[in-house]
Formats: sequence, structure tokens, C-alpha cells
Amino acid sequence: MNIIRVFLALTISVITVNIASAQDYSKYSEEALREILNEIAVVETKVLMPMRDGVGLSTDIYRPKDADGPVPTIFVRTPYNMNELGLRSLRSVVEAVSRGYAYIMQNERGRYFSEGKFEILGYPRTDGYDALDWISGQSWSNNRVGTIGCSSTAEWQLALAAMNHPAHAAMVPQASGAGIGRVGEFWEHGNWYTGGVQRILFFIWLYGVDNPLRAQIPEGLSPEIRTQISQYNDLSTDKPDVDWEKQIRHLPIQDLLTSMGEPEGTFEEFVKRTPVSEGWFEGGLYHENEEWGVPGLWFNSWYDVSIGPNMALSNHAAANGIDAEVRNNQYVVVAPNNHCRFAGLGPEFVSGDRDLGDTTFDDQGLIWSWWDKWLKGDDSAFDKDTPKIQYYTMGANKWQGDDQWPPKAAKEVKMYLSSGGNANSLYGDGKLTFDMPDTGSDSYHYDPMNPVQTIGGGDCCNGGLVTAGSFDQRIIEARSDVLVFTSDPLDEPIEVSGFVDAVLHVSSDAKDTDFAVKLVDVAPDGTAYIIDDTIFRARYREGYDKQIMMKEGEVYEIDMTPMTTSIEFQKGHRIRVEVTSSNFPKFVRNLNTGGNNYDESEGVIAHNTVHHSAEHPSYVVLPIVE
Repeated sequence: MNIIRVFLALTISVITVNIASAQDYSKYSEEALREILNEIAVVETKVLMPMRDGVGLSTDIYRPKDADGPVPTIFVRTPYNMNELGLRSLRSVVEAVSRGYAYIMQNERGRYFSEGKFEILGYPRTDGYDALDWISGQSWSNNRVGTIGCSSTAEWQLALAAMNHPAHAAMVPQASGAGIGRVGEFWEHGNWYTGGVQRILFFIWLYGVDNPLRAQIPEGLSPEIRTQISQYNDLSTDKPDVDWEKQIRHLPIQDLLTSMGEPEGTFEEFVKRTPVSEGWFEGGLYHENEEWGVPGLWFNSWYDVSIGPNMALSNHAAANGIDAEVRNNQYVVVAPNNHCRFAGLGPEFVSGDRDLGDTTFDDQGLIWSWWDKWLKGDDSAFDKDTPKIQYYTMGANKWQGDDQWPPKAAKEVKMYLSSGGNANSLYGDGKLTFDMPDTGSDSYHYDPMNPVQTIGGGDCCNGGLVTAGSFDQRIIEARSDVLVFTSDPLDEPIEVSGFVDAVLHVSSDAKDTDFAVKLVDVAPDGTAYIIDDTIFRARYREGYDKQIMMKEGEVYEIDMTPMTTSIEFQKGHRIRVEVTSSNFPKFVRNLNTGGNNYDESEGVIAHNTVHHSAEHPSYVVLPIVE
């Protein structure tokens, strides 16, 4: 552990604040919370926190009045509009201050009232580090800072954790996948890819966030004047509404935004990159070759956009932290909710079309005990018997705990794709069995102008194109360009918890094409609930640093990017695997030409075959918990 952090741990004192003890503020109105905040907090808004290059970042500071000594800090940093506290943020601020914490909110560089040029993730290694320097240097600070946030307010924390700042005492990253570059089998570079196939969500996200023409106010204004300006102009953009269902089909992809009159920006640069482009390693993404220096309490979701990389990174931190204290203090909570919807957990929880039971979890209680341990030095606050992994098993509809992921009891078992040669659609003869078939294959036509539609699964932030969750897939499975492989009804429940690998042996008459796999839980009434999905671009089958086209008539092995879940397939249910070549508009369509794809407007139809014989088996590897 960093020597300075050890010193702080030995010398820190418990903070006492001359205010009423913390209470449940969940029922308070906005007006009541604002009144409480005025009574208990010293408030400074639109303070320009100086960075090393002289750029100032707009910062709002809330700290306890009449604190008896220095206080710890909870730090939230965001690219989003924080000009006026909404109900949830207001509640967080009031609760933090009432518990004896300073609460700081800051806009990233180039956003709203912050100076400078915007970059995704907001320069965590420089601006993030400098912010911790500034906070820990204040007379009211006890030199212990915890970072927290969901999505964009979480993602920048990952690269900051690599810097091992002495004041960065702990972190709570929630749904932080877009901050992950490369970890293990995942080369997703901030959710830009899965298996080398571009995801569409960031195309739409960048339309709203990356704004080269943003309004700015003059430099050199005092915080008081800046605050006064903010009362009648929050510097927010109001871009025209877009019919994304129509616009997302625009080709070539590289002109998706400029065709609407947008100036060139981040999207036009990123869309031309490959998974090994140098640019991914020069920005704010965290990569597994870096150090990890901070205890973490991770919150992830089964139906989020990047559950696999999230779980792989928490494993990486637990195995590769800079010392035993960091390695032994990585805790993970995984719920069945969508992106950042942890507040929605509770009784009678429904995901998509599926009732998942009582998902109640005291996330706030766990977080506050975490802060009290690491920021106030109260070792008794956080229960030492807390499982390292707390995860909700769907189907069984219960919370479980383990000290590793996948769980210790999980054993890898293969289930093989097989058929009589007609697995096309729900009405074909595709089977999923524990026995390897001797021979067989199934073929279908993939037309990029008529892609298979995305329904549910893990996704977010896509302009309303896809609603994430456990939705029925039978409409998709009725298509002849979807191969459907289904097990017999189960005699006993089977729990699958961990990383689910899929290996296909394929051939095609196209130079390049994609292969998409989906894991599905089929209820006795036929409802086909999506569990997770993945996709892979064939040209990358020998490594992302290679682009090797296919030759007609040759059979190739495709080792897919893993799926990740915890699901108990109930007695009488069936396990199903779908295979096709598109999942749109979740993923970009492969035009099958072998070209760049991003600068092409015309596609070709690919005739694709999935082989499932003893010589060329295709299968999924299920981590079955015995």
C-alpha cells in the first residue's frame, strides 16, 4: 500500500459534526431537501478548480457547517448537466453532508461551465489526478476522497485507479463498462465493439454529448458571477430531435451524423478505428497492463451493455491490485436491472416480459458502510463477512454470494449444436444436446439490407432504439435466417453462473461476415426469454491485430466473445441457442464485402453455414453450478 495512504490510515480520526444524525431522506420533497441543505451545508458553486495547464473545471462544493475537524469527501465527476440539482442528486448531497462528508460535483473539461476541450472520459489521468490534489489540499479536507457514479460518472474512475493517488481511498464504480479498454478476452474499448463489431449506442450518444459548437462564457469571471449566469442560462444544448429508427440505417456509416448537418467530431474519428488502433490506448480508457491501486465496490447489471468486461475487470483488480489490501477489497454486486437502474430494485421486479421476483437490495446501506470504513477509518462499519460477489440468480429469483466469479462450484460443461439439416427458425429441427453429433450443418442467407432485429438483451443509451431486458424472442426465431437449437425439457433445474463461451465452426461464400449467438431460456409455454447475446466479426478470428478474409468452401473456427450471466433454467424449461449473422440496431451490419464497412453503401448477401460434426463441432460452454 502507498506509504502516504498507510500514514493516513494510522492517523485519521473519526469525524464529528454538530448536526442531527443521518436519516432516511427518500420521502422528502425537493423543497424540503433544499431547506435542509441550506441549514447544514456550506455551499460554493461554479468554483473553477485549476488544472495543471491552467484550465478551470466548474465545481460545486457542499460541506458540513460547524464540522469539528477535517472531513472526508465524496467526489462525483460528470459530462452531464449538473447546473441544478435534481431530486436524486439533491438527496445524495443532503445525506452525505448530514453524515459528515463533503460532497463535490464537477463537470468534465469542455462541458457546460468547465473550460477546455471535451474528450470522452474527461482526461482522468491528468484532470482527475489534479482534482484529487486540489481536494486533499483544502484545509477542510481529511485527505481521503471516495469517487462514485454510474455510467459516465463511473467510467473515468477506472483510469484514475491506475494512478494510485494517495488521497484516492476508495471507489464505487457503477455500470462502468465504457471506461474499459482491453481486459482478458474483451477488446471492447469503451463499449465501441463486441467481437470486433461496432456497437451503435455511442453513435447516438455522441450526437448529444460531443458538441464542437458549444456555447461558452467569458473567462476570468468570479464564481458568484458564474453562478448568477447559470440561473438563467445553463449552457445546455438543445439539438433537433432525430428519427433514429430511420437515420440509423443511413449508409455509409461514417456519414451518419454529418449527413444531418453535424460538424465533424469524435464519431468521425472513432468510426474508422480498428480494435488495435493506437488511439484507443492514448485516451482515458483503462487497460489491463496498467496498475490498480484502489479498493472498489462495484455495481453491475445482467442486462447492461457490458456486463462481461465489468466482471472481468473486477476479477483483474482482485488479482492484480498493487498490494494485498487492494486485492482483498474488491466487492461486486450484480443485479438483474438495466443500465444504472439500481434504484428500481425491489419486490415484484419485472425485466422486459419476465417477472424476476423480489430483487430488494440495500445498496445505499452497503455504500455508506463502505464510505465509513475507507473515508472515516471505521473498520467495523463494513461487515468483514460480506461476500466478495453478491449476485442475483434469475429463474431461481434469489440473491447469492460467493468469493469469486465464476462461483467456486461452477464446472464447465459443453452443449452441442445439432440438427437433421434444418435448424432454420423456431419450427426447424435444431437440437442442443450434451452429446457431440457425428455429422451435420445448417445454412442460411444473411442479407445486410434485411438484418435480424434486436429485441431486448443488454443495451443502453441508444436513443430509444432498443429497450434492454428479458424479452420474448419468438418473433426473431420465426425467421429462416435464424438457426434455433433447443434442448429437451429439463428434468431438474440447471444453474448457469459465470462466463458462457460459444465456439462455432463456420463457412461462407462472403469474404467477411458476422456471426451472432444468443442464449435463451424457454418456458413451458414457449416464451423464449433472452439471457445474453454476443457477436463476432469473422476477419478477426486469428486476432484483432489481423484481418484475414474467408475463402469459399473453407471451414473456420470462431471463438466468440463470452456472454456473462447467472440464470437457473427451471425444471421443465429448455435451454436454447440462436445463431445468425446480425443483431440490428444493437450492432452495425456487416456488408459482407471484406472492405472497411464504415465507408461503404452497398452490401452483398452472404450464404453462411454453421457446421456441427465430430470434425467441426459447434457448442456453448456453460458454467454449471453443481
